[in-house]
Amino acid sequence: MKLIKKIFYTGEITLVTGLHIGGSNTTMSIGGPDNFVIRNPLNNMPYIPGSSLKGKMRALVEIVNGCAKVGKDKETNNLFGTSADNEDSHPSRLIVRDGQLLIEGMEKAFANTDMPYTESKTEVNIDRITSKANPRTFERVPAGAKFSLNMVLNIFDSDNEEALKKTLDKAIELLHDDYLGGSGSRGYGQVKIDWEKIKEESIVKEYTTNGAEIKS
Repeated sequence: MKLIKKIFYTGEITLVTGLHIGGSNTTMSIGGPDNFVIRNPLNNMPYIPGSSLKGKMRALVEIVNGCAKVGKDKETNNLFGTSADNEDSHPSRLIVRDGQLLIEGMEKAFANTDMPYTESKTEVNIDRITSKANPRTFERVPAGAKFSLNMVLNIFDSDNEEALKKTLDKAIELLHDDYLGGSGSRGYGQVKIDWEKIKEESIVKEYTTNGAEIKS
């Protein structure tokens, strides 16, 4: 295989409803949430792991294609890759970066949250037999927050470029009508994706070694 092109997708993920992607509870404090969101330990900001976004998109394409087993859907495999034990083993064509919280212009809004950049939401589960209430508190990134979106689609000389781009478009549209993170059936995780820029770079034209073009 020969890599011939990289397609860079840049955009924003806007939360339509609150988002919960679970993190560590090791810092749980008395009176705080039972379920924390994942945060960058260096700046304490929530982020969207690229693995969560990529895994969700893959699962949605597999579901809509009627494939219940991971690694058995050809369209999905072509874009997202397969494991080494698969008979059609090949690496993923898609790189999905972690989504970073965008705070510029949102400083005033985040100042109103009861936790740094997040909100706490208490839900009560009622036992249908005993009627006993079991309250749980979730930490969520509130609706209206925005995250960066950066993806790279690698195109090899043996690939069907249009088919790969079509599958990626399908995955994004399916995500719009589904949810990201946990508790989606209870209203969490609805997102909207807006593209800012899609840039294509030819490997031969753009990438150089010591000032010389890469040669085949």
